[in-house]
Amino acid sequence: MTTILVKYNDNYQKIAMGFMSYMTDLKDLDHLQMELQLYTSDDQHQLFLYKQHGGDFIGIVAVELQEQAVMIRYLSFNPAYRMDQTLFAVFDELQEYYPNKKVMGTISLATIVEKWQQQKN
Repeated sequence: MTTILVKYNDNYQKIAMGFMSYMTDLKDLDHLQMELQLYTSDDQHQLFLYKQHGGDFIGIVAVELQEQAVMIRYLSFNPAYRMDQTLFAVFDELQEYYPNKKVMGTISLATIVEKWQQQKN
């Protein structure tokens, strides 16, 4: 399965909102819209949609750019694609997109990011 990261823009608003609505913290429409606003107005916060090559979007990944790291704030995927293999592919692509930065996760994502880093070595 070949997949690609696509940087968010307003054309993908409904798709992004759909994936974001899977997350408990973003069930409220006002909160969800505020979150999207953050990713369109702040260059340090980036939102990517994750797409199967030649197919549909299967999820989103939200990152915060830091001086030496890319902090994954959250991931949200179609339930059929919520597996380590998919997440590891996302992390690989983020590393390729930001080759001079270390890919890291929030506390809730630290275990899966660490697992990815171990399997790379």
